[in-house]
Amino acid sequence: MGSREVAPVAVSIMAKAPRAGEVKTRLCPPLSATEAAELYRCFLLDKIEQVRALEAASPAIAYAPDEGRILFEELAPGFALVPQRGADLGSRLADSFDQFFAKGYAGALAIDSDTPTLPRDFLQRALDLIAAPHIDVVLGPTEDGGYYLIGLRKLYRELFEGIAWSTSKVFPETVRRAEAKGLRIACLPPWFDVDTPDDLDRLKASLAGIEGGGPRHTRRFFRERAR
Repeated sequence: MGSREVAPVAVSIMAKAPRAGEVKTRLCPPLSATEAAELYRCFLLDKIEQVRALEAASPAIAYAPDEGRILFEELAPGFALVPQRGADLGSRLADSFDQFFAKGYAGALAIDSDTPTLPRDFLQRALDLIAAPHIDVVLGPTEDGGYYLIGLRKLYRELFEGIAWSTSKVFPETVRRAEAKGLRIACLPPWFDVDTPDDLDRLKASLAGIEGGGPRHTRRFFRERAR
C-alpha cells in the first residue's frame, strides 16, 4: 500500500475498449458495428459517472485488452486501472479481485458495463453491505440468470472456476457454491442488462420513462441516432 491512502472498497467496472466489431456484436443488427461500439462507449461513460458519484468508494476499471489502458486513462481520469487477465470471464474476475486485495483494499465490487439504467442506489447499497462484517458475498442478479455485480472481502476462486458463463446458470450456480462453502450472501434486486435487440428496445422504452437524470450519454446516443 505504501504511503497512499487506500479507500476501503474498490468499485471496479469490467470494461472492454469500445471498438467496432469487438463489443455488443449481438446488437448488430439493428445497429451497425460502429453504432454498437459507440453505444457501448456511452454505457461506459455513464457507468464511470455513476461510480464516481458513490460515497466511500475507490473507483476503478478492470480493462481489456492490454493496449486499451491509454483509452481508459482518458475516459476515466483518476480511476485505478488494472488489466484483465485470464482465458474466460471467471478467471478475469478472480484475477481482478486478486489484484485489488493485493493493493490493500478491504473489499471490492466488480460491476458490469451493460446496465446503464441500474439505479445508483443499488451500487451504494452493495458498498454498505460488503463493508459489513456479517456479509461475505454481495450479488446483483440480472433477469437472464447472470449477475451485474459481485462483491467480496476475500477471494474465493471456486465462485469463478468452471462456471457456464453467458447462461442462465451463472447466478444460481454462484449462490449454490457460496452456500456450500458456508458464505453469508446478500442479494440486490434484479435488473436487466443490454445484450440483445429486445433488450435494446426495452432500454429505449425505459429511458422514456425516466424523468431527468439517468444515463445522459446513453440518452444522447439515441437522440442523435433519431435525427
